[in-house]
Amino acid sequence: MTRKQKRQLEELGYVKRWGDRKDGRRLRDIDAMHGYMPFLMPNRCDAEVYQEEEMDVTNLLRYIARCNEEHPDRHLTLFHCCVTAIAKTVKNRPQMNYFVSGQHMFKRDKLTIGFIAKRKFEDHSEESVMILDCKDDLTLPDISRQIIGDVKEARKGRDNTADNAMGILLKLPRCLVKAFVWWQKWSDYHRWYPMSLMKVDTGFVSILMSNLGSIDCNACYHHLNNMGTNSVVVTIGVLHKKPVFLPDGSWELHDFANFAFTLDERIADGFYFARSIRLFNHILQNPELLERPLSEEVKYELHR
Repeated sequence: MTRKQKRQLEELGYVKRWGDRKDGRRLRDIDAMHGYMPFLMPNRCDAEVYQEEEMDVTNLLRYIARCNEEHPDRHLTLFHCCVTAIAKTVKNRPQMNYFVSGQHMFKRDKLTIGFIAKRKFEDHSEESVMILDCKDDLTLPDISRQIIGDVKEARKGRDNTADNAMGILLKLPRCLVKAFVWWQKWSDYHRWYPMSLMKVDTGFVSILMSNLGSIDCNACYHHLNNMGTNSVVVTIGVLHKKPVFLPDGSWELHDFANFAFTLDERIADGFYFARSIRLFNHILQNPELLERPLSEEVKYELHR
């Protein structure tokens, strides 16, 4: 294989180079400012930006009601639609799937979305980690079935690899637990962290989501973590109604939900983040887009 052919394969993503990670490829052509920021702010928690948006979900709720009436076995929910909408947004805005590790910026190989499911709605109920692998050809029905299936398995009390591993670890003396955490951070920094652990850890997902509306709570700020590679957290608040004035001066009640976004500012600039949130809102306003494959481009003018 010639050097030119190898470079072409690298550009297409078939061959990894020295300095790439198991879960991503190092970006070597970024601008100087974004190349310098990881050294200026080495910790992800130091680089958090937070934005809360109130979005009209009236059309989306009508769409959900219509789908559930036409397909009673689907059990579509607002959360399913929001997960699909954020996945479609990131597929259209790939920089949202970047992350910083070891003072270098990487493009993630996959789009994954993580969330936590309680086995019962009780104070002391156990929690299980859920991670969705959002492939390009998935649509809303696919993601909805996958979420429903995973949550059902968790609430049946089936084994969860991450929960079991942490349970075993916590039986060890504190000094060994601290040593293991140190090894986690050290190996992640040096790109040696095992893929088998990344696959079951929400600290390594593209997007971490939390549906606080399901427990009658509003959207809130959720911190990022220094350990891992997760760069975006989204929380969804409880539904509420408010009046919307129409062009003719009349008004009607619409359904709204608050969405809170916590982002690692090192992966993109504010302009890119703002347009990405605007695209997410556009998809929620036009829920038929959720029936199209995630990778399909959404034709939408991002300027106001």
